[in-house]
Parts: sequence; C-alpha cells; structure tokens
Amino acid sequence: MYVIVMGGGRVGLNLSSFLISDGQDVTLIENNEELCSKAAAELDAMIICGNGTDTKTLEEADIKGADVFVAATGNDETNLLACILVKDYNVPKIITRISDHTHAKAFKNAGIDFAISPELTAASYLEKIILRPKIADLVVLGKGDAELLDVSVENNKVIGKKIGDISPTRDYIIVSVHENGKITIPMMDTIIERGCKISILAKTGSIKKVIDLFT
Repeated sequence: MYVIVMGGGRVGLNLSSFLISDGQDVTLIENNEELCSKAAAELDAMIICGNGTDTKTLEEADIKGADVFVAATGNDETNLLACILVKDYNVPKIITRISDHTHAKAFKNAGIDFAISPELTAASYLEKIILRPKIADLVVLGKGDAELLDVSVENNKVIGKKIGDISPTRDYIIVSVHENGKITIPMMDTIIERGCKISILAKTGSIKKVIDLFT
C-alpha cells in the first residue's frame, strides 16, 4: 500500500513510523525544513519539503498512485484544503486529522468521511482504561456502541464451562481464544480454563457485566 502523509509533526511522524514498520510505502510531505530534517533522520521514507496544498507538491509525491492520503497537520483549514485538492485525483481513501471537533461537519460536507481527532480518541481510550482496569486490551468499534475486549479469565463461575454454554448472548459473543501465542476460533465445546485469554465482542452498555462475569 502506498500512503502519503501530510504533516511531519508528532501525529504525522508517529503514523508514518507505524506504517513503515508494517511494511507500507510512505511519503511524508512537510513544509517546515526543521521537521523535514528530523523526519529524514528518523524515517525510511521519501520526505518532500513542500506545501501539501500545492498541486505540484502533491504530484511530486505521486498522488495519482496513492492508495491513501492522510492530512495530519494541526491546522484544520490546511487539512481541509488539501483533502479537497486530493479528491480530484480519485485517491481511494482520504483521512484527515481534526483539532477542533466542531469542524467535523465541514469535512463531511466536503465529502471527507474519515475525520479523526487523535486527542479525543486518546482521551476516550484512557477513560476506558481507568474505568475498566481489568481489561487487557480494548478496541472501540463502530460508533462506540460495541467494544472488542481481551480478557484473562479468573472467575470460577465460568472456568471449566463450555463456550457454547455461555456464548453467544444478546450482550456479547466470545470470538477467539488465545492459546500458546496463537489465536483460535472457539468451538461450542471449547473449555474455558483459568487464566486463558479470550476476545469478546460486547455491547458498550454491557461491558461491566461482561467483565464481572469473566474476571
């Protein structure tokens, strides 16, 4: 996958690093020379020191060949303009960072469906860790009405039972079991053992009940 990231600040630099580590091809566009030098020293990627709202810069980055464009600067107006320009190149997926969540509607009106606030996302994630400390890991799905939890089983009420006897319900479903570093799809007769790690897809409103059942 070829990804163009505009913005070499904290968010753009970290995102680029993660994508590169995952084996993706990345080009980073940044108009600040100091940030360009930092990115060049830290990333195994093409760094273009230029303005992402300039079509010449976008074309230098081969915007026509991009699978994804990410506007990751801290300026919503700059991100919006870049996304509007990129739409003309028919990039399959356009993602933007928004610093002010009240601007989300403007991006949607411009046809940009993926508008994300890293700060709000991080704050929401931290809140869930604080309120649900027994959860090994957590991913929020959809519009926040479902969550995928990784839980270590410790409750005697479920230890020794078959998964088919307790899942699925209207509130949750056990979707995988982690054994010896491998993830397996559980059968109805799979036995739940103490300390085993399971992944559960649960309704957000039922999270506490699910945690209490297994931990």
